[in-house]
This record gives sequence, structure tokens and C-alpha cells, in this order.
Amino acid sequence: MNLEGKSREDSLELIASEVRKCTKCPLSATRTNAVPGEGNPSAQIMFIGEGPGFNEDRQGRPFVGAAGAFLNELLQSVGLRREDVFITNVVKCRPPGNRDPLPEEIQACSCYLDRQIELIKPAVIVTLGRYSMARYFPNERISRIHGQPRRIGDLTVVPLFHPAAALHQPALKETSISDFKKIPKIVEEALAARASKQGEDQDDHDNDNTESLEQLKLF
Repeated sequence: MNLEGKSREDSLELIASEVRKCTKCPLSATRTNAVPGEGNPSAQIMFIGEGPGFNEDRQGRPFVGAAGAFLNELLQSVGLRREDVFITNVVKCRPPGNRDPLPEEIQACSCYLDRQIELIKPAVIVTLGRYSMARYFPNERISRIHGQPRRIGDLTVVPLFHPAAALHQPALKETSISDFKKIPKIVEEALAARASKQGEDQDDHDNDNTESLEQLKLF
């Protein structure tokens, strides 16, 4: 077994165990189960939704209700399975009545999400819905930028409509399907950009070493 992969898997499980015991915000008092997230520890694509719903709260797993079924369809439409990606939310516990997550709840959970992203190191993050989009594009409207990849540091971030919104508004369903079809090409380009950046960094490192050797020869 790949030791690096195993270590990453163990580290993600440690985060998950912390999430399940978390009491950082009032959502812990009303949850049935926390929902840390699940998927491939070395995923190239990470999906970040908004928060668990009724079914997710009962099962402790992300996107297992009707919206999850549609997400599964979208994944299959581009040749992916849930096991290929990592799926989580900006808040790990269900807001009562499926209300929108509050800023302080998102902030309380942000440390867990930050650590998950740091461990997985996805090439592409797909945000699902307004609240996960706002993590990267706080002043944007999803109706304006959906399906448009943007580079943020070493990441490519793609904002998409939440699958639940697509189920409630038929016009958004076709938009979601169309946006999803862009993902394989976006991942390919993101991986190429990352490889190019790593090559440039290695060249800079090699040049620094060469300069150091040349300076040593002067003494």
C-alpha cells in the first residue's frame, strides 16, 4: 500500500473524528450525525456543497438524498464515480430545517475544510451552491459565473449551481448538465498548469543550486 496515501487517509479520518465530536457552534446541539465528507484521499476533484440535509444528517454521509442522486448522475455523465472524487460541505452539521448556514457556522467549520483541502491537494475544486462559492468569490453571483473556471493560487475553482437548486428549478437542470460536461477538460488543464508550475519551481531550484556552486568555486 502507498504509505503517503495511507498517511493521508489516516489524517483525513482524524479530521473526521474531530468533526464528529465537534461542539464549536450551536449546530452540534441539533445534529443527529456530523457529516465530515468522504471520497478519494488523493482526489483530483473536490466537491464542496453547503451543508447536510435531512438524509445526510441521518446517515452521516454527504449528498445521499435527492440532490445526491442527481450529483451521482452528473458524475456518471462524465465518467466519474463518487469513489474518484472527494465530497464535503462548508458546514459539517445540518442547519435546523435546512436553513442557510450562518456566517459564524461556516467560520467554525472552516478549519476542518482548510485541513481537508491541504491534505487532499485537489487540482480542481467544484463549489456547489452560493455559500461554498462565496468562500472563493465573496462578491460574485452564481448566476453570472457558474461553469467558469478561475485560478486561485495552485487551485482551479469552478462554481456550479447546487444540485438541489437544479431539482427545484428545471431550467437549471440542463445548465448543470452542460456545466458538468466542462469538468474533464478543466481538470486536464489544471493538471497541466500544476505540472508546468512544478517544472518551473524545479528549474528555479536547480538554478539556485548552480549559482551556489559557482559562488563556492570562487573561494
